[in-house]
Amino acid sequence: MTVETHPIDVIPGLHRIFLDFCAGELARKDATAAWYAAGPTDRGWETAKLPHTAAERGALAAVLLEQNPGSEAQLEKLKAGANVVVTGQQVGLFGGPGFTPLKAATAIALAKEATAAGQEHLPVFWLASEDHDFAEINHVTFPQRRALKRLVYGQTPKAAVPVGGVVLDETIGPLLDEAWELLGYSDAMEWLTAAYRPGNTLAGAFQEFYRKVFASHGLLVLDPSGREAHRLGAPVLRAALERADELHDALVEQNRAIVAAGYHAQVAVQERGSLLFLLEEGTGARVALKRTRATAEEPQGLWQAGKATYSTGELLGILESEPERISPSALLRPLFEDTILPTAVYVGGPAEIAYFAQSAVLFERVLGRKTPVVPRLSATLIEPGIAEVMARHDLTLETVFEHTADALAQRLAARAMPIEGKRMLANAGNALDAELTALTEYMGRLDADLGRSAGISANKMRYQMNRLRRMAANHQLQRDESLGRHAEAVTNALYPHGGLQERLIGAAYFIARYGEPLVDAMVTAGAGGPGHVEIRL
Repeated sequence: MTVETHPIDVIPGLHRIFLDFCAGELARKDATAAWYAAGPTDRGWETAKLPHTAAERGALAAVLLEQNPGSEAQLEKLKAGANVVVTGQQVGLFGGPGFTPLKAATAIALAKEATAAGQEHLPVFWLASEDHDFAEINHVTFPQRRALKRLVYGQTPKAAVPVGGVVLDETIGPLLDEAWELLGYSDAMEWLTAAYRPGNTLAGAFQEFYRKVFASHGLLVLDPSGREAHRLGAPVLRAALERADELHDALVEQNRAIVAAGYHAQVAVQERGSLLFLLEEGTGARVALKRTRATAEEPQGLWQAGKATYSTGELLGILESEPERISPSALLRPLFEDTILPTAVYVGGPAEIAYFAQSAVLFERVLGRKTPVVPRLSATLIEPGIAEVMARHDLTLETVFEHTADALAQRLAARAMPIEGKRMLANAGNALDAELTALTEYMGRLDADLGRSAGISANKMRYQMNRLRRMAANHQLQRDESLGRHAEAVTNALYPHGGLQERLIGAAYFIARYGEPLVDAMVTAGAGGPGHVEIRL
């Protein structure tokens, strides 16, 4: 396997706030420097002193040991003062998309690096098992020859319950059969079959699979949805209840500052919104808690969850007796994590890093500190067959990212045309462009309106010239159908549906085909800092 690193901005469509963070620009701007604890390559977190007590570490170790049998030696380090490098993701079907193991690999690599520098660190993968958008995680996409096959688990819960607790039924069997056909025999398929079994939850299956994938690298996986984990994180949930109006106003003001600095606020702050959800009794549905501000009659304000109304005192009572029923929003989750875990640094994707600009005010007001965040490994995996096609047509990853399948086919056809035709088209196009440029400039000097009209007419002529190029390329495509097939294959493999491979193609496909060497390569590349990595398999 070979690895080549590209600048992060080779990826189209990234959040500008993320790009500026990766480039270190935010740290140099007075208006934005306070949004992040450190830059993306700063390693000051390796020696961080965190406020977690011995009792808190012991309680956390007990939760982790229950979910990670056999990890006693690691957890003794945690109890002795080790910090953690944290990342996390929703619990997707059959291991979720490709960036999931890239996150885990980054956390492992940074934990190893920090430990080698002198302070013990452990990698922890946080399962976002409390999210309730089932349609977002009930599917996975695997390559099927030159096409892509989407597998969907169709047993939708009756209510918007936390997805991690969804229990798999017998209908998972046919999906596993399809996965076997697509991926073939491997250790990874054995792990998938053992994990995604009827009776197991989605969170349990996801957790079991990735513990096997990263078994040799000591990854700890935490499902925080249970009572004991929520007890450890209860101080943050209590603050979100007791200081709801203050924190809401601070977020509104932070969003204004982000927009004023020329960026987009990733998460909208609703007028009556809060940072919390409530799990309903009976149905288990996760319902947003909406806030009614304090009045003379209700000095602590009221809360609404669906049709039910609660006082702050009633919700605090639920937090005390059933803490697992109070669930944090996306903006509060980092604080919840860092109250439970002694987090030295968080590994996030582009959207998560954008969230942290908003969550900064919550960190400052509730925890009195901000957790550093670093970008996860971003990678495109190139299989040997695709690499051969790219080499044959002199294609780079940047070129693939810049084209749709049809546009790429046109490009391949234009390159494949006989040299005489290419020369004639180039000469005609260059001559036309030069003559039209001179003519429109001359007419513009005669009269401004005349120049504008001439420019419009000239553009129409250039369009017709481009049409000639497309006609010639289409003729070449008809003569050599393999060009279209090659363009489709490369696009499906590397930039499917106009998006990154790591966001669409399931991680299990690559893990099943390339096994432990690929996992090791991801970990090796994980501490490389901001950039997009091309891994040739």
